[in-house]
Amino acid sequence: CPSVVRLIRVRFPNLVDHMMPIRPPMEIAAEMARKKAIEKTGLASEDIGIFFLSPCPAKVTSVKSPIGYEKSNVDQVVAIKDIYPKLISAMTHVVENNKVEELSQSGRIGIGWGRIGGEAAGLLTDSYLAADGIENVIKVLEDLEDRKFSKTLSFIELNACTGGCVGGVLQVENPFLAIVKLKGLRKYLPVARVHEAPPEIHSDWTQDVEYLPVFKLGDNMLESLTMMAQVDELCKKFPGLDCGSCGAPTCRALARDIVRGVANEKDCIHILREYIHKISDEFSHL
Repeated sequence: CPSVVRLIRVRFPNLVDHMMPIRPPMEIAAEMARKKAIEKTGLASEDIGIFFLSPCPAKVTSVKSPIGYEKSNVDQVVAIKDIYPKLISAMTHVVENNKVEELSQSGRIGIGWGRIGGEAAGLLTDSYLAADGIENVIKVLEDLEDRKFSKTLSFIELNACTGGCVGGVLQVENPFLAIVKLKGLRKYLPVARVHEAPPEIHSDWTQDVEYLPVFKLGDNMLESLTMMAQVDELCKKFPGLDCGSCGAPTCRALARDIVRGVANEKDCIHILREYIHKISDEFSHL
């Protein structure tokens, strides 16, 4: 999950080296699709467009600003909820003409990746942990950093969306109903559909992923403590509503931005309103 990768990068520096340095399946599938299209059409690589139907904004971001590799193999991203209504008639035509088998290349393991636990199931191991929902993900990462889990745990699967990718905000179906449907589909599928050797594709990260200290205030302990005190003083001025109107997720986040010099007190609409009232009163007494 790209959201979890970015979360670990900025909040859990001790866990950065424990992430699997493998490109997302989306990227590998895109590279395979491009090679297949080149063989089929004879066109140059730059003349072929690869489009990804995304279940969430995080995967859109991973295409625009990838982590672990320099450039994405995907050219454009389309939200599933935007394209699905336009594809209904075409999908009906495919079903009526019994062409579904020609389009499907995923087996039981592949299709299971859409829900939480699907990745771990593909490893055929019981030594794993799977968690979904960003609050649960953060709790697992905190416990992992505190070494509260058994050392025999070999794989941890984390998804920011509830239920896994089926719970993405760009999906069409209710996530809980989608999980039930996925379970139903898996009953009638083979373990895998593709049995030939995979093409020569570089699946590992090509760039190191390093800790990004976005929460860092100062360059040393004294400077950081001084700036933290300034943050606390600024927080007392704000209403504490965490309304997000300033662009920061919380009032404390805005205070940190102000102390770091990338924001202003008047970015808070409540502070700005008080300032405007003060100026108006001063002008009225002239």
